[in-house]
Amino acid sequence: MSMIKTIGISKAFGALEVLKDVSLEVEQQEVVCIIGPSGAGKSTYLRSLNRLEKIDKGKIYLEDTLLFDCADGVNTVKMPMHERNTRLLEVGMVFQRFNLFPHKTVVQNVMLAPVHVRKIPAAQARKKATDLLDRVGLADKIDAYPSQLSGGQQQRVAIARALAMEPKIMLFDEPTSALDPELVGEVLTVMKGLAAAGMTMLVVTHEMGFAREVADKVVFMYQGTILEIGKPEAMFSNSVNDRTRQFLQSVL
Repeated sequence: MSMIKTIGISKAFGALEVLKDVSLEVEQQEVVCIIGPSGAGKSTYLRSLNRLEKIDKGKIYLEDTLLFDCADGVNTVKMPMHERNTRLLEVGMVFQRFNLFPHKTVVQNVMLAPVHVRKIPAAQARKKATDLLDRVGLADKIDAYPSQLSGGQQQRVAIARALAMEPKIMLFDEPTSALDPELVGEVLTVMKGLAAAGMTMLVVTHEMGFAREVADKVVFMYQGTILEIGKPEAMFSNSVNDRTRQFLQSVL
């Protein structure tokens, strides 16, 4: 089953076209990595999927349900707002920056959305948060504050926070780009664990080793368009697009 599908998405900021007719499909339990140079539109595309960016044109499906069909920035799909918002809650997102609440403990950060958005009882939310923090290797940090954690630990808290909402698909927007190199591995290990457990994932990344090892397919974006989609082994060893080859030669 298709978890996320976009058809002909376009987005401009003023005169700058950031996305140009982008179409992509992510199947259930699939890991898709989006690569490409800075300014290719990768993060904007990801943010458009959960409405952090409003698209100008195109269609967005979640689990084969059409949520957005836009022309000139206006969504023509008639759906109750609460129903659309409920479906969007099934899309978890992890950002470059961790965006944790500094005045709340680790476990409180993870509990917050389930309690206030999903209305889960606090005791139940705390139990789930504790289990998730154990899953990402931070069981001993539940009462710590973000300022007491390394960047890698904060990003793992952010992953646990996204998982606490029980998403059906996880979006990762360059989750290691703000980390010191020695901390990248601990975050990628958690992401590999999620992939192995069958989580559907769409990952914007500069970590080519992760894309080669974990992705079911790799997407190369350039200047707002998708130039190539393929299996990692084909993409990294025998790209059919000249611009893809140039990019990979520059980063590998």
